[in-house]
Amino acid sequence: MRPPPLSALSAGLLAAFVGFASSFSVVLQGLVGVGASPEEAASGIMALSIAMGVCGILVSWRMRMPISVAWSTPGAALLAGAGEPAGGFAAAIGAFILAGALVVLAGLVKPIGRAISRIPLSLANAMLAGILLPLCLAPVKAVASIPLEALAVIAIWFLVGRWSRVLAVPAAAVATFLLIFLAHSSPGGTAAVIPAPVLVLPDWSPASLVGLGLPLFLITMASQNIPGLAILRVNGFAAEPAPLFTATGVASLLCAPFGGHAVNLAAITAAICAGDEAGSDRGRRWWAGIVSGVAYIAFGLTAGWATAFAAQSPALVQTVAGVALIGAFTGALGGMVGETDDREAAILCFVVTASGVPFLGISAPFWGLVVGGVVLLAVRRRG
Repeated sequence: MRPPPLSALSAGLLAAFVGFASSFSVVLQGLVGVGASPEEAASGIMALSIAMGVCGILVSWRMRMPISVAWSTPGAALLAGAGEPAGGFAAAIGAFILAGALVVLAGLVKPIGRAISRIPLSLANAMLAGILLPLCLAPVKAVASIPLEALAVIAIWFLVGRWSRVLAVPAAAVATFLLIFLAHSSPGGTAAVIPAPVLVLPDWSPASLVGLGLPLFLITMASQNIPGLAILRVNGFAAEPAPLFTATGVASLLCAPFGGHAVNLAAITAAICAGDEAGSDRGRRWWAGIVSGVAYIAFGLTAGWATAFAAQSPALVQTVAGVALIGAFTGALGGMVGETDDREAAILCFVVTASGVPFLGISAPFWGLVVGGVVLLAVRRRG
């Protein structure tokens, strides 16, 4: 077999670095937000990294396409804003399993996949924007509590972003780790580099399944899987959706009991593996998907140390998580108001979701989607 091209190797490594460094803090905040202990959060991050790495390697090899698999960053943002459910982290695990099972069903039962693809983008973006707003406010709050450190991270993100948007958040993440290292004589303490896997038995709380599991499934499909397929097609790879949904759903199911919330197709980093950065020979770009998968596994094995390290300064981690989500928030706002006829329903969905107020024990994103959907149906029937 011919050796992989250097361009595919570099693209795969870059995709994994950008994907891990730019959203590690968001995933950590999400798992902690729904009740994970530091050990459970480290286990979840390791499980996610290994699951998405193995899944990316297998589907790239099998389909001979540069399939980039990632964790659900919008899904982690949902968790961070939802708060700890009744039943604790075990109830969140039940929601993770439900979301993964629904993704598998979307792959096996085509009408479900088609139904998800028909969710109005205005409502999907409105729900995502409402989820992201509180998280994007964290850097502002951090400036009040730790002004020098927070401003330094924000400045690096902004300045590097003028040169390369792809590297802006990783640069801010590196700066965050350097600042924590300088501020603490023994960052990370005695935490093991490779965390011990922590198995958590699920609690099947109806409120958590509906209020957390369903929104996690919807936001993962609408914000990750469907855009990921679109990016592959733009770059000339007509991937069949069903096997990819099934594979990522199975990966989610396997890592959920160990704390992983969702595995899905990559969106932003998919363009790195599938685009010209991975080489002029489109037929050999699939190597980039394999290399990124191997790199994700390697990064995941450091989750124990990285999680303990980040715990030294939660406010600074929230700062880099906030700036990491600015791009997604901007895109969601634009998509939310793009359709004039859908604007009223989208705004109401956004407001209800951003309120963060649960009702009947079910989290705000679910109700935001319900309110937006009812209003949109009424508007379209009236029209």
